[in-house]
Amino acid sequence: MKILLAQPRGFCAGVNRAIAIVNQALELHGPPVYVLHEIVHNTHVIEELQGRGAIFVEELEDIPRGAVTIFSAHGVALAVKERARALGLRTIDATCPLVSKVHHRVSRLNERGYEVLVIGHKGHPEVEGTCGHARGRVHVLSRAEEVAALAVADPEKIGYVTQTTLSVDDTRDILQAVRLRFPRISAPERTDICYATTNRQLAVRRLADRVELVLVVGSKNSSNSNRLREVAAHQGRAAFLIDQADEIDPGWLEGVRCVGITAGASAPEHLVSEVVSWFAARGEISVEEMAGEEESISFQLPDLRV
Repeated sequence: MKILLAQPRGFCAGVNRAIAIVNQALELHGPPVYVLHEIVHNTHVIEELQGRGAIFVEELEDIPRGAVTIFSAHGVALAVKERARALGLRTIDATCPLVSKVHHRVSRLNERGYEVLVIGHKGHPEVEGTCGHARGRVHVLSRAEEVAALAVADPEKIGYVTQTTLSVDDTRDILQAVRLRFPRISAPERTDICYATTNRQLAVRRLADRVELVLVVGSKNSSNSNRLREVAAHQGRAAFLIDQADEIDPGWLEGVRCVGITAGASAPEHLVSEVVSWFAARGEISVEEMAGEEESISFQLPDLRV
């Protein structure tokens, strides 16, 4: 069996930053430290941080007054930040800087009297956080078919932003429909889809061209991991999303001689190593890492002394 590893894969700068914030907050303040929602969407990361004293909650009201509270990498609405202050919580914002950039654009568009189209998955924490930074009208679009039914006050004063973890393929049809209906729409100078998402999708596309089966390591609620599986499937390859090695179905491997492995931006590298070990325990393998985009970006941590 030949194993081909996508490059880049796994943790991005925003995920590294978010996890470091929780770890350093635990060291500085001691446990427990509370986190509103999952800091990143990966079950293994969450379990590891829980073991160190992080407590993950879904409601601010579940956090004791005065406790150190961290907002997840996906970002939260302005109303959530205001509610946290009212509850007397000591907050640290782990929102990915690339998501914060989208929040700022929404605010700027509203200040200019523009309605904002948020292209993304309804109900996703990042999309809800982005909408929560609007001070004017905002509309969420998940499918191209929704564009025609959109009711706006002034077609000349429309702008859009995009969920950072979408697939380029996901947005293509929606943006085409948006631009046809609103030819003068205000677009971001650069795509809101983050560099890490784009790099991983390009890598999995190249990977899929060379293998018979693609395994994406990532949790089921991880948007960017799901998009990687979809990109591979769009290339005509059998592709499966797995949280860990023991989820591999041997039936997937019948007649397969070359397997490609990648990992979502919130999946730790040790999970990839465990998948490779799963194959090694079942027969002779060769492992090759593809050439790919080198990522050297890192994000500064916020002040943790709250």
